[in-house]
Amino acid sequence: MAYEIALPPQLTNLHFVFHVSQLKKYVPDASHVLEMEDLPIREDLTVDVQPVAIEDHQMKQLKGRTISLVKVV
Repeated sequence: MAYEIALPPQLTNLHFVFHVSQLKKYVPDASHVLEMEDLPIREDLTVDVQPVAIEDHQMKQLKGRTISLVKVV
């Protein structure tokens, strides 16, 4: 079973049909109301976001290679 969802005009580039397994029941809460800021979304659905701070940094050894893991806020 699938549902068609009415999306705001800013999200017209997203597909509006979702399988029922992807949806969860919404519990109303006044704190869920957010002010929407205008984000420039490209045709390939990517957004430029600037990092605020680096929170953590680790080096991980995988199959003979060293991989740098960085947690960015």
